[in-house]
Amino acid sequence: MTLQAASSPTRPWLTGMSEAIPLLGGYVPVAISFGLIATQAGFSAWEAVVISTLIYAGASQFLFVGMVATGAPLWLVVAMTLLINLRHVVYAPNLAPWLTSSRLWPWLMHGLTDQVFALAHARLPQLPAAQRIGWFGGAALLAWLSWIGGTALGAFAGGELVARWALMGEILPFALPALFLVLIAPRFTSRRWSLALGLTILAALALTVTGLTNLAIPLAAACGALCFQVVKFGHTPKSEHAQGERHE
Repeated sequence: MTLQAASSPTRPWLTGMSEAIPLLGGYVPVAISFGLIATQAGFSAWEAVVISTLIYAGASQFLFVGMVATGAPLWLVVAMTLLINLRHVVYAPNLAPWLTSSRLWPWLMHGLTDQVFALAHARLPQLPAAQRIGWFGGAALLAWLSWIGGTALGAFAGGELVARWALMGEILPFALPALFLVLIAPRFTSRRWSLALGLTILAALALTVTGLTNLAIPLAAACGALCFQVVKFGHTPKSEHAQGERHE
């Protein structure tokens, strides 16, 4: 994905939307899958759309509908949803250096997903300060609307789509992991980043294999963040150090 596209000084929101278009390749299929699963779990199509509109939390939404469908107590549903989303706590400090003083930023944080964060973390430092809030608003809005639209498609017509194209049911679950891989790969720019990301991946795999699927995301993210803060290489080549500074 090229992040060096020229931005429009008068319409940064349009630039943000155009640069977020590649995210739709992962958002829409997974949103369709969620809409279908939610209706199969007993939610109405409109309830599925409302969940995607208000909660808008990806994996947490799948957990939410699954736990509600099985009759889990409300406190446990809320606790597990918050636990999975705990990784967002580390997002804000990483974006903070590039945010302006506008009071609109807290309202836009509803659109801060994993993919939008990865895109914004690479793109915001390249933009003039005056264009950052517009760019972020455009990118976040397109991602949000695509998630809502995909959910609606899956909720209202997902059963018919899967019935007509059976292979779609097997492909949809892989869309989001594939998108994550595309966003993570360019971050292997230094030994420090590579070690932190590698440890995060291994920790997530180990926790998943041992049956701690719900804890895998927050615990693996915590391991990677701790590794990144603690481990420092004393003799980093100049070119590699420069790359690491730009991304750190």
